[in-house]
Amino acid sequence: MQTETTLTIAPSRIGKVLRLSEASHLDTMDHATVLPWNEPIDKGIAPKNLDHLWIAGTPFAGALTEANRLELAWLETARDISMFIWLEQTLPPLYMGYITRDHARIAPELQEYLMVFSKEEIVHTLTFKRFMAKAGLPLFQPPQGLYSLLTDTLPAMAPPVGVLFTLLLEWVAEMGAMHTTQGPDVEPMTRTLFRAHHHDEARHIAFGRWIAESYFETASAEEVEQVRAMSRQIFPRLIDMYTYNPEIALHTSFEFPVQPDNPAAIEAVWRSEHNARLNLERFSALYAWMDKLGLR
Repeated sequence: MQTETTLTIAPSRIGKVLRLSEASHLDTMDHATVLPWNEPIDKGIAPKNLDHLWIAGTPFAGALTEANRLELAWLETARDISMFIWLEQTLPPLYMGYITRDHARIAPELQEYLMVFSKEEIVHTLTFKRFMAKAGLPLFQPPQGLYSLLTDTLPAMAPPVGVLFTLLLEWVAEMGAMHTTQGPDVEPMTRTLFRAHHHDEARHIAFGRWIAESYFETASAEEVEQVRAMSRQIFPRLIDMYTYNPEIALHTSFEFPVQPDNPAAIEAVWRSEHNARLNLERFSALYAWMDKLGLR
């Protein structure tokens, strides 16, 4: 799918983009000071809401001990951080590639924020990797299919389409992380890490929304329908991937009740009432926005 549409935004929002850039220049994540790196991470405290464990509310959770539940909470957090790492280290080459390829057709204000965006993603990636090493957490494999979307498919597409699909990936990961890590009983350094990350990501999400909305207002009907069809194919896989990742069975110290070679059990976890309810809670704002644009 190719289009001559470049990265544009409604004139009324140019000032808002400038304010995003200024906010970033004044107050953004600092890798050195965002966490007290000389202090220990307390892995005896859960890094997320234990009611949000992926197999909670399913028959597979019945045999879990308290130690199993704590271990799973840390491994699921490792997956969440891995997801951010794989996503955020692909965005600087993607966005800087758009600037290099289309700089004459992208407004200077938008170019500046793409650079700001890229800079912040590099800092986030470094910070997440440092946290993972400090906590002794494993890096999960990149999400199948969706990672190649970022590295192979989107670089060749029109910039606003790339911004839209990276928005969907970031928005899912961000809303999921914030929904589960900000309770008072969550391990303090983990809670602080995700809150500081959200301080920057809220700006990224706003920028992505404005670019996508402007694209849908100006692109041809044929282009819009192609993008909608692509979203309807990709987005359900993204939600499944976030809801439950079968790789977790390869990392547990105990025999995990859902094995990667049991597609029926995996499907049962994906479709459980508990996970359906969780997804409605954490992704309600995203679902409403996508429905407004006909993306799902």
